[in-house]
Amino acid sequence: MLSGVNVAVGVTGSIAAVKVVELAHELRRRGADVRAVMTDSARGIVHPWAVEFATDNPVVTEITGGVEHVELCGTDGWADVLLVAPATANTVGKVASAVDDTPVTTCATTALGAGVPVVVAPAMHEPMYDHPGVLDAIDTVESWGVDFVAPRVEEGKAKIATEEAIVAETARAAGDRPLDGAHVVVTSGATSEPIDPVRVLTNRSSGRTGRAVAAGCYVRGADVTLVHDGGDVPYAAVREVETAAEMLAAARDACADADALVSAAAVSDYTVEPSDEKLRSGRERTLDLQPTPKLIDEVRADRPDLPIVGFKAETSGDDDAMVAAARETLDRVDLSFVVANDAGVMGDDDTRALFVTGGDATAFAGSKRDLGLRVADELAAVLAGDDAAD
Repeated sequence: MLSGVNVAVGVTGSIAAVKVVELAHELRRRGADVRAVMTDSARGIVHPWAVEFATDNPVVTEITGGVEHVELCGTDGWADVLLVAPATANTVGKVASAVDDTPVTTCATTALGAGVPVVVAPAMHEPMYDHPGVLDAIDTVESWGVDFVAPRVEEGKAKIATEEAIVAETARAAGDRPLDGAHVVVTSGATSEPIDPVRVLTNRSSGRTGRAVAAGCYVRGADVTLVHDGGDVPYAAVREVETAAEMLAAARDACADADALVSAAAVSDYTVEPSDEKLRSGRERTLDLQPTPKLIDEVRADRPDLPIVGFKAETSGDDDAMVAAARETLDRVDLSFVVANDAGVMGDDDTRALFVTGGDATAFAGSKRDLGLRVADELAAVLAGDDAAD
């Protein structure tokens, strides 16, 4: 997600500075090269040696005759993006007023003047975050194109966003955005069909692939709606569902104004009429399975011209069989392309898949995060082609 990206991290004097070590590690795990800049207040919370260890680079703690701010964030500087994390109320106000009295605010002014993308992850007590002057400063800085990662407001504090949210926003700011302005709906995870108040029919899908696709589309600039069985994610508007019927209804509603649908969910093929009371154990039962509507077929009926990407999981392990099954779905529903994979990768971090179009089938092997970016890039090419045709 951040492969080859140079990230300058500005650390200011919030107690959330203690999290910068793990944040730097996570940025590097996602492929970034990281260098840090610290204020005096931040140095009182976390030692520069710890940050140097986390980034594997020397830490800037003062601006000297070496003009470190220009070397890092100038027009021809090292950084592809400046991430201020955590950002105090004091720092946000200074950035909005071009006050350059710390290494971090000096780097921010330099980056904004040089056109280097800036991402800010605020962290402070909630009353400070709600102060009219702080809100005005945020509005001002956002109007300049700075991206803010919204804090988690809990226990009277505006806590720094999760690493997942910060990484996604940093990647979005630093990279190309071929899906900019597009609304992409992604379905993800398993559905569960109730048998009685305590039992369900479901499957082994973890939802990792669908969430990776949603993240990939967000990083590439899209506004994403994620229809899934999990909780909130930082990079999408979430519609949480349980059953196949709920997922279909939510997807149809979300797709009414969407530019594309990526159907990555493992939707239940069958449902049952649930019992109002718990079924007693110790006796034979016969379940009357009723087929559920195919989500992509229903959305296609609603939106005949909507670009739709399908996923097809098979258990054969045979590439030719997976391609044949994917191509049948591709032709039946008039999909843009189908991602075919072996069901054995459910729950794993890595995957192997086949991208099946009307022509060739091309193989992919790697992490599900990288698969999500590949799907986003392929979808961007589809949408660009549709725009050209229009």
